[in-house]
Amino acid sequence: MKELINPYANALDGLEINNPVTAFFNFCKERERIRLKRESGTSFPWTDDPIFQKGRFLNVFREDDRGSKAILKFANNLDKDLPTLIHALFFSRWCNRQETLDQLSSSILSKPSKLIDILKTHDPWCNKTAYPVEPVQWNGEEYNRLDSATKLFEKIKDPLTNTIIEANGDVIKATNLVNNYFQMKNDFPIFMAVIDIAWFRPDIIDPASHVPTGIGAVAFLDRLQKYFGLDNHEQTCDRMIEIQNKYWPEAKRAFQPIDIEYLSCECRKYYSYINGTKLFEGKNIFHPKS
Repeated sequence: MKELINPYANALDGLEINNPVTAFFNFCKERERIRLKRESGTSFPWTDDPIFQKGRFLNVFREDDRGSKAILKFANNLDKDLPTLIHALFFSRWCNRQETLDQLSSSILSKPSKLIDILKTHDPWCNKTAYPVEPVQWNGEEYNRLDSATKLFEKIKDPLTNTIIEANGDVIKATNLVNNYFQMKNDFPIFMAVIDIAWFRPDIIDPASHVPTGIGAVAFLDRLQKYFGLDNHEQTCDRMIEIQNKYWPEAKRAFQPIDIEYLSCECRKYYSYINGTKLFEGKNIFHPKS
């Protein structure tokens, strides 16, 4: 991946976190308690924590998030047709908006002109600031977000599938192989589409594979790595997985590397509020639905 400036690199600078491992699991346990209370019909607020009351956070297990649920539904029953599955997942991650995916069927992907007409009737993409998607390069041509999602992925789904198969289940390798073609400075949408394959075809992408560290997770993973005295984020994720049962034995499932990376980003957000480097404003503010 090309060099990318990390706007979150210094988000935790100056903040003392005596034990980032305990901090990580405390975050997870409270966030999961909130989800369970909310889903049971308990009235807001679901916590006494003022940061959780005011801020927006993803769920601990990403399959519980509405965006993930929309993707799982959109790509349902495509596991027997790997190129179409990969096409659907790349489209989903270029879109990354639950409201859009919920209005579509994956069958529309084979009709690019009709899909474009539908997408042009409303704003189809997620928050472009929080989730930027750059143009894609393919065989010397550049494709913008709309054309990549609607035209390019349909055209290249077979070579894209073959490229991912070459990675032998490795998420980092698959992401890099795809980005050798796409040449995106921020390869996060590629990574997300690749790791999503593991939900449907663990024989193609291993759910236990190590993953690239997103820019939002670096600051907190660095804290964990330093605390353990380890050499890199991969070792750090492995250690966190090893000790999960000690710190959170009642968790509904075991963590994978993607979970540690993803939750380190959420922890960075949480502790950035404490540090004053993230403010409760705009889209950061949580508004409970009545």
